[in-house]
Amino acid sequence: MTGAYSRFAALYDKLTFDVDYRTAAKQMKRIFDSEKKKPSLVLDLACGTGTLTKLLSEQGYDMIGVDASDAMLNSAREKCPDSLLLLQDMREFELYGTVDAIVCMLDSINYLTDDGDLDTVFHLCNNYLNPDGLLLFDVNSEYKFRHILADQTYTFETDGIFYVWENHFDAQSRLCDFYLTFFHERQNGLYERFDEIHTERCYLRQEIEQALCCQGFTVIGCYDGYTDKPVQVSSERIFFVCRNTQPIQKAE
Repeated sequence: MTGAYSRFAALYDKLTFDVDYRTAAKQMKRIFDSEKKKPSLVLDLACGTGTLTKLLSEQGYDMIGVDASDAMLNSAREKCPDSLLLLQDMREFELYGTVDAIVCMLDSINYLTDDGDLDTVFHLCNNYLNPDGLLLFDVNSEYKFRHILADQTYTFETDGIFYVWENHFDAQSRLCDFYLTFFHERQNGLYERFDEIHTERCYLRQEIEQALCCQGFTVIGCYDGYTDKPVQVSSERIFFVCRNTQPIQKAE
């Protein structure tokens, strides 16, 4: 899985100003309520810096966070001192028991770039979910990869940070490389440069649904981002709501 969010982790919260975490957290609560679920223990898979973990904790859920980046978890530890945070790859995560719901947000699923990764993660999610548990996750859509990210280059500037985001999308492999160059202002007024490369895979909606079905999940909802609207052709983010209707062997 490419992209460990090393030095980028320290700037991550400043650079995700366009992500409405509160709306996402409220949407999750609406879904739990509409499904008549009151999860007491929720896993935030690929929790990053813990912003969503913290918001869900404030809604009354006991939280577990899993992420493969120690740098990201360092930020999460400051925000979520009462949550259990585990340094683990999402393709190999292990819990001490089962949970009532799993959430995996901000296109973390797209970081599963190798064949079989999708089945591996969904299998683990089913394994650690209680019977009739819910799995909520989002992905960047095919439309976004082909028409928004594509081979575009974007520049951003905010709070002493300037960075260039250059994309390369391979339509055949459906892999998109993000070349990120950061210039971060130091206390002496000079700018420090560092670079990171991240890769995401464009998954078609039908192959996601097929992998879910193979791993015992039923899709009970599919939305245009963090809204109640159905998925559109131009939806940039697809939000899946799934239930494990065919539980597999549980972790001991």
